[in-house]
Amino acid sequence: MPEAVLIAHGAPSDPEPTELALQQLARDVAAELPGWRVRGATVAAPGALERAFDGLSPEAVVFPVFMCDGWIIRRILPDCLAAIGRAGTRVLTPLGQVPGFRFHCAQMLTAAMAEAGLTPSETTVVLAAHGSARGPIPEAWAAGLARDITDLTDLRMVIPAYLEQAPYLADVLAMVPGPAICLPGFATNAGHAMGDVPEAIAQSHFAGLVLPTVGTTPGIVHLIARELQASEIAEVAA
Repeated sequence: MPEAVLIAHGAPSDPEPTELALQQLARDVAAELPGWRVRGATVAAPGALERAFDGLSPEAVVFPVFMCDGWIIRRILPDCLAAIGRAGTRVLTPLGQVPGFRFHCAQMLTAAMAEAGLTPSETTVVLAAHGSARGPIPEAWAAGLARDITDLTDLRMVIPAYLEQAPYLADVLAMVPGPAICLPGFATNAGHAMGDVPEAIAQSHFAGLVLPTVGTTPGIVHLIARELQASEIAEVAA
């Protein structure tokens, strides 16, 4: 039986809500994958990873519910897996970097603009992203996604804006021309999406449309299920 653990960072200051959300996400993904065992856990919740892997085979894979393979996936996650005896576990491509993710974002925006009566060529999107002071990967991911969304939607422009580096989200939201949409480019409704983004919106007096956190929207379950299926096919073929 194929096995997978969906892993997100979570919120260290309040780990339970995101931990429960990841477990529900795992159940939803499993419902689309008959014959699979799928579990969910966050790095932030004490003991969660160990519980999620309990009873799983050494062939179980990790699907990172992250936007990109930045510092946490490259440095923190391997240490966490090693600490529970799972060093060398196969880690798949993070959610935000799988091929279908850019199309999912484009479809979200297209539907939102149609519902709001906005013309893509006149609309600016602010992609709210984490950014990082530890390396260039998160910034490069956001810039690449912004280019992809622009190409797929004919938007006026897509501007990446960050929480942890310039250009900062509040500053961009304060000066962006209308009509405008803010797309929170986060994997879960943890601290950044539920605290920092609303704070930046309030601080900037942004009056445009604010979409749900992209990693929590309809279609993500199917996207993850499809990636897990593809990983299993690739493993068998290898």
